[in-house]
Amino acid sequence: MNAYHLFINGEPVHAGEFMPDREERENALVRLYPGETDQVWQGFGGAVTDSAGYVFSRMNGEQREQLLDAYFGRDGLGYSILRVPVDSCDFSLEQYEAAPDGNPDHFDTERPLRYILPLLEAIRARAPHITLMLSPWSPPRLFKTNGKRHGGGKCRPECYGPWAEYLCRYIREFTGRGFTVSRLSLQNEPHAVQTWDSCVWTAQEERTFLVDYLKPALQRNGFADVQVFIWDHNKERVLDRALAVLDEKGRRAADGIAFHWYSGDHFDALRRTHERFPEKTLMLSENCIEYSKFGVADPAVPRGLIAHEILGDLESGTAAFLDWNMVLDSRGGPNYVGNYCHAPLLFDERAGVLSRNSVYDALWHFARFIAPGSRRILSSSFSCELETTAFAQPDGSLTLVLNNRGGAVKAGVTLGGQIADVSLPARSLATLVIA
Repeated sequence: MNAYHLFINGEPVHAGEFMPDREERENALVRLYPGETDQVWQGFGGAVTDSAGYVFSRMNGEQREQLLDAYFGRDGLGYSILRVPVDSCDFSLEQYEAAPDGNPDHFDTERPLRYILPLLEAIRARAPHITLMLSPWSPPRLFKTNGKRHGGGKCRPECYGPWAEYLCRYIREFTGRGFTVSRLSLQNEPHAVQTWDSCVWTAQEERTFLVDYLKPALQRNGFADVQVFIWDHNKERVLDRALAVLDEKGRRAADGIAFHWYSGDHFDALRRTHERFPEKTLMLSENCIEYSKFGVADPAVPRGLIAHEILGDLESGTAAFLDWNMVLDSRGGPNYVGNYCHAPLLFDERAGVLSRNSVYDALWHFARFIAPGSRRILSSSFSCELETTAFAQPDGSLTLVLNNRGGAVKAGVTLGGQIADVSLPARSLATLVIA
């Protein structure tokens, strides 16, 4: 018989064994099909921004160790991918650029990496396997049609070549320090005009930059193995952008499609994108509870929201999931335009307390138990109020995550000819690890 361990709302509940399903029950079942497989999982992660690095710099040694344990300790989230902004973003203390004149030969990363690099180095000491994804919020001011990092604008076509070289120079800055840059997105939120760092790219502009400038520059500079992701914006237009950019040449040049969660589920569009472009990695590259939309939510609310998002994305073919800032202060910042949001860990400098919250709890149920190299298997639930996803782990075990969005329920989990009964409280999140 298969043995299992059950965790509910972040706590171990009990261990047990599957029993023979002699009655072949039909009702209230969650069924697992290990032979029916889909995407290979690449990993969970978060973002090391200027703000996160600054908050880390305000901690004492014990608090820093608590943060590193939460993400990379034995019982932590086990992150394997970190997203790092190219130059400033909204979660920076101010605007800055490594080369204000746009010349890659005039790079000075003292300010851009002042807070980011110490946090990255502390993480690498704990997790040498960690890889980086770089994402630009805006080209340098001199490359922009509006002459500003913020307020949208576009990259001037005559600057496409220098901008591609600038991005390669950023990659070299990290690889020269011993970090592995595995991924690069073309532009954070290319459809948004923001009061913070932003730049607008149409699908045709993105395709031209990708095919004619960025991909050749990566190859020229010895970075052909860096995976390039298009879009990096909300899901409601992910299929449209993929269809527009990924023609014959675009499909050869792009390795994946990145997307954000801010505009709603759109899981059907995401699933269709996976079906149309199965060789492309789908990655959720940014996810957070925005205070401007949700307020400073009840601590229990984010757990259900985040769990619903992760489950829907995974069941739609997503192969990597990156949360946003790894840590913020007690206001949800700092943020130079006041665009505050939640994070899995919040640090109250005045009280000297680093606290985990329900965002962390939600991520833990997935990231702690779905390892890179796992493969999604088919799971089938009897109710839309009980959402499920399941993965076969490299060590041969199975992980089943259940998000109960309704009242208390008792479900029978079937595996082959075996069954185990699982009782879930109302509005709870659970993980079943089956050996």
